[in-house]
Amino acid sequence: MTIEKRMCCMILIFPLITMAQGTDSESTREKWLQYMDRVARPVLSNIAEDRLKETMPVELSKHIDNPEYRKEVAYLEAFARTLSGISPWLNTGTGSAEEKALRKTYRDWALKGIANAVDTTKNDYLVWSGYQPLVDASFFALALVRCPWLWENLNDGTRENVIHSLEASRPVIPVYTNWILFTGMVEAFFCKYHLPYDPVRIEYGIREFSQHWYVGDGMFSDGMHFAMDYYNSYVIQPYLNNIMTAVHSRDKSFDWVLPDLEKITSRYAELQERSINPDGSFPVFGRSIVYRGGAFHHLADMALRNKLPSEMKPAQVRAALFAVIRKTLDAPGTFSDDGWLQIGLSGHQTELADFYINTGSLYLCSAIFLPLGLPADDPFWTDPEESWTSKKVWEGIDVPADHSYNK
Repeated sequence: MTIEKRMCCMILIFPLITMAQGTDSESTREKWLQYMDRVARPVLSNIAEDRLKETMPVELSKHIDNPEYRKEVAYLEAFARTLSGISPWLNTGTGSAEEKALRKTYRDWALKGIANAVDTTKNDYLVWSGYQPLVDASFFALALVRCPWLWENLNDGTRENVIHSLEASRPVIPVYTNWILFTGMVEAFFCKYHLPYDPVRIEYGIREFSQHWYVGDGMFSDGMHFAMDYYNSYVIQPYLNNIMTAVHSRDKSFDWVLPDLEKITSRYAELQERSINPDGSFPVFGRSIVYRGGAFHHLADMALRNKLPSEMKPAQVRAALFAVIRKTLDAPGTFSDDGWLQIGLSGHQTELADFYINTGSLYLCSAIFLPLGLPADDPFWTDPEESWTSKKVWEGIDVPADHSYNK
């Protein structure tokens, strides 16, 4: 890196680093926004300028299976995953004058970025067809499902390009795992916005998980075999919930799953909250662990949708998730000198990466910022600080015993 380039990066990043450390006078929401901004800014600002491919470094797992292909699809991964995490915040109008100004900037970036991503004449036109693009086309569809404001404010030409881009994912036959929810999410987008959709692709994912792949105590297997990892949170339960929400107003033929799904997702939220240690760390097991805070996609999504278990206070979830944010983003080496995420869970740890991991993959950590889509006056933000379960227990505080859920 040249001296001039390093100085430019310091000018951009240093204020964000300083703010992210927080002060007593700052609200918790402001601190969350500072972390979100640090993660999302490089992706959104560059794709808005049609420069994402030019500026984003692509670090590949040491065990990568197909280096050229993984680099080619990394940019859609970064953009779609970032957008899916911040989209509820883009959909709100709440907050201080400073927050509203920041949101306006991000809205402008998002609209321009989407336009560039689906326009074949742009440098940042992204790869939408193929196996990995199906995954991230679904995250992009999820972003639009979570943020009607984006869809409503795209111009007609960009809307048509979005439709064609998402349709490009349809020829892919998904792997018989959580991937069947990727095709379901794309169709859920079409359903939500009254576009032609295939209800079979939606029903397929819902039926397989609800009727064949539930293994008990709030968890699904990821296909035919159960694995002790975070895919119930990375994908399965947030996708099931958001697909159901997206299609409910237009098609109630899937509502039969709701009573059981609500109990299952509530129980898994309990397990997620209890797995966060007093210092914000959490068990390191299963694949894709370098998604960092994305391991709590489900808990963050349940908070956003006001579906937390009745005995779980929003303030304790806020505190627990913020502890994870700090633990996974403050470690030295988390960001490159240019401000991009680097492979790891607590810093830069390349051996942790599975064969499909690249820089773009890491931006699933944006999912932990979902509660920013709640109004600033929501109890999640305004209730007094509350310790989460493991913190209370290891401080010697007595709490109710945990009990399994039997369907």
